[in-house]
Amino acid sequence: MSGLDPSPRAAELLARLRAFMAEHLYPNDALYYEQVAQGDRWAPVPLIEELKPVARAAGLWNLFLPESGHGAGLSNLDYAPLCEEMGRVYWSPAVFNCAAPDTGNMETLERFGTEEHKERWLKPLLEGEIHSAFAMTEPAVASSDATNIETRIVRDGDDYVINGRKWWISGMGAADCAIMILLGKTDPDAPKHRQQSMILVPRDTPGVTVLRPLTVLGYDDAPHGHMEILFEDVRVPASNLLLGEGRGFEIAQARLGPGRIHHCMRMIGMAERALEAMCRRVKGRVAFGKPLAEQGVIIERIANARIMIDQARLLTLQAAHRMDTVGNKAAKAEIAMIKVVAPSMAAQVIDWAMQAHGGLGISQDSFLANYYAHARKIRFADGPDEVHRHQLGKLELAKYA
Repeated sequence: MSGLDPSPRAAELLARLRAFMAEHLYPNDALYYEQVAQGDRWAPVPLIEELKPVARAAGLWNLFLPESGHGAGLSNLDYAPLCEEMGRVYWSPAVFNCAAPDTGNMETLERFGTEEHKERWLKPLLEGEIHSAFAMTEPAVASSDATNIETRIVRDGDDYVINGRKWWISGMGAADCAIMILLGKTDPDAPKHRQQSMILVPRDTPGVTVLRPLTVLGYDDAPHGHMEILFEDVRVPASNLLLGEGRGFEIAQARLGPGRIHHCMRMIGMAERALEAMCRRVKGRVAFGKPLAEQGVIIERIANARIMIDQARLLTLQAAHRMDTVGNKAAKAEIAMIKVVAPSMAAQVIDWAMQAHGGLGISQDSFLANYYAHARKIRFADGPDEVHRHQLGKLELAKYA
């Protein structure tokens, strides 16, 4: 894999991360879900709060931030195997302060926030003291085309007033979610991609009402959550606007590239863990007179899973390398390709693992059903498959203009 191997520093961090997860995360996987189920499901989980300072002391903190004095300063290529490793345990990114949407919001604040924004919001996010949300998707319009977003952001003196309804706002369920970045329309008469702006909305601003948590194939993903929110005459200072009116799409393009590839990195980790579980299961189960591991269909699925995971990993690393060398905008084709490939690959591998586990695979006694729901969800997150395929097709056709 010449040219796509992690640097010596990243390899050393990966070894430390694997050791940390083996000691602190895998043994506590069941405990995490037990604690979530106890008491207030939206409160901070004691296990995560206990492990965060341990991870920070181990130098495994803010690993996602590239070229920054606040994090590890890793390239996208070097972060890829670390993010993949974290993806193996669904809740582990929060332990290392590497969970979405906080990661994208921190990068946005670092790149586009004022010094006041950074002091008030970025600093506590980097310290893991608060959580955040990103409010874009709306129930009344096809949000896969973000130019449809209708939530209004209207200037009124020294303030902006926000009215609208959002849903699938991940992270908003957490009791310690303190800030959200909202995409809304400031000028309906401006050119198509200059109508939208991004603005900071503190969680406790009057007029912000969480209507309900949405479920993903039955999972509410507490304490993270995916909330439907109503904004009624929500008033925030004009200084909360990022960059200026009409700059929303510019910020979104800078934010979504890393977010998309991070999802893909975690998908590969989930698929790897599912394949491992499948192999262990079929080695120890007998049906129709011989081990499941000797059944032809099982052997074929294991082989295909290995091929699909490695293909997705290579495409992810190639996209990360391109982002590092030519920038996110020039790497948009590679980012789109892996965003289509990785979630579908993970869902298929996890599905095969569920099938090999029988009834256990779809029960609460296995991580597989939760992983499957998450993989299916990621086919929508940060743009549905159809949008990425459409963009890819146009980019390919443009070569023959």
